[in-house]
Amino acid sequence: MPKFYEDVEDKPTRTKLACEGIRDDLLECLLKSDCCRKDKNTPRQCMSKVGDPSVPDECHKLRVAFFDCRRSMLDMRTRFRGRKE
Repeated sequence: MPKFYEDVEDKPTRTKLACEGIRDDLLECLLKSDCCRKDKNTPRQCMSKVGDPSVPDECHKLRVAFFDCRRSMLDMRTRFRGRKE
C-alpha cells in the first residue's frame, strides 16, 4: 500500500456552513455568560432575556451580526456579490 494512504485519517470532513464563525462566537459568548453558568439556563433562554444584566452586550451584538449574516443570504444582490463575513 502506498505511503500517502497511511497518512490520511478516516475522519469525516465537515463542510463550512454559512455564518458558522459568527454562530460559534455567539454560542461561546452565551455559554461563558453568567446566565448560562450560574442560572443554569439554555443559550436560547438567555437570548430571550433582553434587559438581563447577566448577558453581556457583546452577546447581543453578536446576535445582531448573526441575524444580518443570515438575512444577507436571502438578498439577491448579496447572493451575486458574496456574503459579508
